[in-house]
Amino acid sequence: MVIKISPSILASDYANLESELKRIETSDLIHVDVMDGHFVPNISIGAPVVSAIRKVSDVPFDVHLMISRPLKYVEDFANAGADIICFHVESDDDTGETVDKILSLGKKAALAVKPKTDIEQVLPYLDKLAMVLVMTVEPGFGGQSFMTDMMPKIEKLRALGYKGDIEVDGGVNPETIKLAAKAGANVFVAGSAVFKSENPKDTIKLLKDNAASKVD
Repeated sequence: MVIKISPSILASDYANLESELKRIETSDLIHVDVMDGHFVPNISIGAPVVSAIRKVSDVPFDVHLMISRPLKYVEDFANAGADIICFHVESDDDTGETVDKILSLGKKAALAVKPKTDIEQVLPYLDKLAMVLVMTVEPGFGGQSFMTDMMPKIEKLRALGYKGDIEVDGGVNPETIKLAAKAGANVFVAGSAVFKSENPKDTIKLLKDNAASKVD
């Protein structure tokens, strides 16, 4: 199981995104949180910003759509340079249709579940998904505490034989990453832990090493 660190630019300095991306160029992915102010209370960025930062980074973009109508916008984000497009099973659009649309655009599809959503809701789509995102905080805000009671969702996915990536997002730090890795996650979104550290590259390595120490 390949360990991947995906720093969330939600915690970066938006006034200096190009230099911020250089600080995390050793990461495996870059997590881009897209919020519409409807599906979640906050509003963040859209496809034009993704297109702009695509020009200054070669790291794959892990775009997390926290929006009510993902089907309407996946093509915009695909064209902007997203590599993985993740949307929520709780969104208003048809899940299967949205997954198929992402795949038709030549991108990897991922499904996310909020803390109160049963992991069973993603099971019908597993054969088409490159990744499942298990939220370990309520989506919409950075800096929340890691919810350890989400670990059984990860364990269940692995027990069912899912071989794709399992990502966790929310409250990931050098200690909580061990819990998630032990449960079976292998992709870790870290915002504050990386961008607020003095040396993001060292922090990325520490996170990866700590996760790897808990993987069989």
